[in-house]
Amino acid sequence: MLQITNAIAIPDDEIELTAIRAQGPGGQNVNKVSSAIHLRFDISASSLPEFYKAELLKLSDSRVTKEGVIVIKAQTHRTQDKNRTEALSRLKQLVKSVGICKKPRRPTRPSRNARIKRVDSKTKRGKTKSLRGKVPRE
Repeated sequence: MLQITNAIAIPDDEIELTAIRAQGPGGQNVNKVSSAIHLRFDISASSLPEFYKAELLKLSDSRVTKEGVIVIKAQTHRTQDKNRTEALSRLKQLVKSVGICKKPRRPTRPSRNARIKRVDSKTKRGKTKSLRGKVPRE
């Protein structure tokens, strides 16, 4: 049971964990041992609340496939157990991030003094640049 919040948890049978061989350097250890973990979690078939399902499916994240399956690959650690805990924590973090409601943006305007300063700096810069031009001959 993966506990997301006090009220929300994901049962273990909804998370598919597969041990695979890790990529990259490591010599014989990489070639012999399946230490990386491949996690698959089907969003639509899960027992998550509808709000979480909809928000997860709306995500434009490379870990969410078109079919609505979250795929996480953990291979940073040397042991399978550490990679499993990392993959589960990444899934937990992803689901938690969806549950946080973002504060709506209030449109703001620059103050009068800020606008005046901006225009003054632009005119000053323009004068400096105009002085760099060729001097006309008399």
